[in-house]
Amino acid sequence: MTGSTRGPNDPLRRERILDAALDVIAEHGAIKVTFRKIAEAAGVPLGSLTYYFDDMQHLLTEAFTRLAETVSTRYGALLEAARTRQEAEEAVVEIICGKVWGTDRNLLLSYELYAFATRHPEVRAVMRSWMGASRDSLARHFDPLTARALDALIEGFSIHNSVDLRPTERGDVAAVVGAVVDRHR
Repeated sequence: MTGSTRGPNDPLRRERILDAALDVIAEHGAIKVTFRKIAEAAGVPLGSLTYYFDDMQHLLTEAFTRLAETVSTRYGALLEAARTRQEAEEAVVEIICGKVWGTDRNLLLSYELYAFATRHPEVRAVMRSWMGASRDSLARHFDPLTARALDALIEGFSIHNSVDLRPTERGDVAAVVGAVVDRHR
């Protein structure tokens, strides 16, 4: 982008690049991301990207890490606020039915992360870290097997509800969460 008013010592440039990378991924898919598209979206010179990131793999890994940390923080905060097992179950239902993802865009980006990590084993560490953080948050209230089952349930319901013409209603989600917890109690 020409005519930018930001100087060469812009302290937020790296963060703008990462945010722009996520925007470009959401619009075009991870497979069609280019340095040029990201630089244009961030409003920075093309050379800025290689100043901060060794290559596209490095940039995408950092952008996906930023996404995972953002969503994981919301997820963890709900579970941390729960004081009882019932409140923890309600938090799980809120994670599934509420706006923990923040936006539909973030959910779309998580799909992109899954697909990208499948094809790029070095990015799987981002997924493993995210899953670990999710399970650790759940493990504050549930045994390890239940935490794993609930984490899979959260992912599955979130994906299904995002594309289903008739998403599973909150009461039904609560019943399924209760059944999983009761089964492993």
